[in-house]
Formats: sequence, structure tokens, C-alpha cells
Amino acid sequence: MARTRHLAGRIARALSRLAHGDAGAGLILLACAALALILANSPAAPAWYHVLHGELPVIGHDIHHWINDGLMAIFFFVVGLEIKREVLDGELASPARRRLPVIAAIAGMAMPALVYLFVARGAPGMASGWAIPAATDIAFAVGVLALAGKGLPSSLRLFLLTVAIVDDLGAVAIIALFYTAGIDLAWGGAALAVLGAMALCNRMGVRKGAVYVPLAVIAWYCTLHSGVHATIAGVLAAMTIPMKLNGVGDSLLLRMEHALAPWSAYLIVPLFGLANAGVALGGGAQALGTLPLAVALGLFIGKQAGILGAVLLAEKTGIAARPAGATTLQLWGVAALCGIGFTMSLFIGALAFPASPALVDEAKVGVLAGSALSGALGFVLLRLAARSPAQGAGGEQA
Repeated sequence: MARTRHLAGRIARALSRLAHGDAGAGLILLACAALALILANSPAAPAWYHVLHGELPVIGHDIHHWINDGLMAIFFFVVGLEIKREVLDGELASPARRRLPVIAAIAGMAMPALVYLFVARGAPGMASGWAIPAATDIAFAVGVLALAGKGLPSSLRLFLLTVAIVDDLGAVAIIALFYTAGIDLAWGGAALAVLGAMALCNRMGVRKGAVYVPLAVIAWYCTLHSGVHATIAGVLAAMTIPMKLNGVGDSLLLRMEHALAPWSAYLIVPLFGLANAGVALGGGAQALGTLPLAVALGLFIGKQAGILGAVLLAEKTGIAARPAGATTLQLWGVAALCGIGFTMSLFIGALAFPASPALVDEAKVGVLAGSALSGALGFVLLRLAARSPAQGAGGEQA
């Protein structure tokens, strides 16, 4: 009995460490994605669909809509805060520090798109999904790295984070430029006016969140009606939040990011996974169809080929050095992890085929398959690299 209690205590402590470390958000997201798949393939599927898509009384729309267009705006707001912090005072603050992550992220978005277009060539109606495999899921990728990361140089985690941040910025730009059907000039103008007012408040030295939060909500509401996807308002609003330190290492941006990041990682993104990852695997979505195959291969082959190839080419040409102490096997493992495209890929998939739920489901199958294969390969490669005696200098736990 004592031995059983001791084992249970060890398991509980291990789970607690995972939940509070980098792996925690990824594990919660994985659990929600698994639950979504179970519900979509169970007798409860019709009832679950009604829960997600039944119109809500009084406020209108459905839960799925409020998660994707409402809560995800907060997720994108946090992404915007993180990007601004990194550009002004982080790993993207100087040309030398951002050169390799930017090159790797651009190649890691272009190559999956090319793989997708090659596989889907000639298939009618598929071209609009080219951006689905171009994204990287930070929570999942960093979570798998944390699970596999004993004995790996800390520079790998920093490299993965900065690539994913640049990747997020690219995904936001893609959504704004390529997945906006038409713009209502009145609503769009109103959104820009509110965002301009927020920028003016910043210029005037306003440092109170009570001023920026209501204006951000108004900007979101105007953007929602403008034809531009409402989540773009989250990123643009974040860019107006003051970053200037107040002399004690504090700022409104840092306080907002610190307050909202846990809600985004542990509640909003898992809810998004729960609402969007479900697909009836025995139904119309064919795992070996053109669309699922194009998405899966884009994530699994395109991501690692683009990122690893860009890093090795940049090193060979002297444009940028690889992360300190990292071996080629470790870099390959991190490049494979970047093929976990879950959250942003599912999000773009819904935007790419708004009039075809069947194609959205097929895209989901490709995202799930490509992300699972990428995560598994990345984990295996990093574990092999951690056990290899050929460690680079400066190896430490990532």
C-alpha cells in the first residue's frame, strides 16, 4: 500500500511539473483535440454539433463563432504583444539576432506552400488552401521540445520560439492579405479611426489599460463588420500598447502580456482545439484524398525541408550562424517540430474553404496527420540527439 502511495505521489509530482512547464499548454491542447475527435466519432456527435453550432439566445451567433471570432481575437492580441516585445526589446530587436529566425521562418512558410501546391495541382478548388501548412503551433512545438529536451542546448528553445513568432506574424499577414473577401469601407474606416486613437494615446503618454481595453473592443467590433477577419484587430490593437519601460523594468505591454498569456495558452487555445479539431474520420473526409495529403505533406516534408535547408544554407554562406552548441541532428529535430501546425493551420483551413464544410474537414485530417507525424519525428530526433555523445559546446537543458 505504501509503495502504491509512493508511486501515485511520484506520478502526481511529475504531472504537476509538466502542467506548469512548457509542456503544460501543449498537453492540455492535445487533450482537448483528442476529446474533440472522440466526440466527433461517437454517438454524441449530433448533440455536440448542436452545442457548437446552435444559435445562442439574446447575443446571437453560436459558440463556434464566438470562439473563432471572439476569443481568438484575444489570442491574436497576445501574439501581437509578444511580437512587439520581441521586436523592440527581445530576440528580434537587432538585425544580427533576427536574421536567422526570419530567414528560417520565411523558408519554413514558402516550402510547405510549394509542396501543397505541387500535390494539389490540377485539383479544382484546392488552390485557396495553400497557406494551411505554412503555420507553426507554438504551444505544441515548445511542449514537445520540453518533453524531449533533456541535455539539449537552450539555444534550440530560443530559436524555435523566435521562428514561431516570425511565423505567427507571417500567418497574420496572410490572413489579412489573402483571406479577406471584401471590405466595408465605413466599418473599416471606423476600425482604423479607433486604432489611430489608440496610437495617439500611446504618443501622448497614456499608460492606463482602462483606456486601451475599451478602444480595443470597439476596434474588434468594427473590424468584425468590415469584412476583414476580426482577429486581425487583436494584432493591430496590440501594436498600439505602450512598451516604454517606466524605470522599474515594467510597462503596460508587459503587464498585459503577463496577465493574458496564461488565459490564452490554458483556456482560449484549448477551447479553440475542442471546437475545431473534431472531424468524423469514418465520414466524407478521406485521409488519402488530395487535400489531406497536400496539407499533411506540406507540414511534414515542407516545414522541415524549408527550415533546416535555410539554416544550413545561411551557415554555409556566412549569412548567419546556427544556434550556439546545436548539432545538425538537433536542428533537424526542431525543424520537424515546426511542422506541428495545429492551431493556426486549423484556423486558416476554416478561412480557406468557408463555403465547403467537407473540404474544411478534409483539411483538418491533413493538419492532424501532418502535425502528429512532425511531432513524433521531432521528438525521436531530439531524444536521439540528446543521447548522442557528439554534443555541441554549451549543451544544457532546453
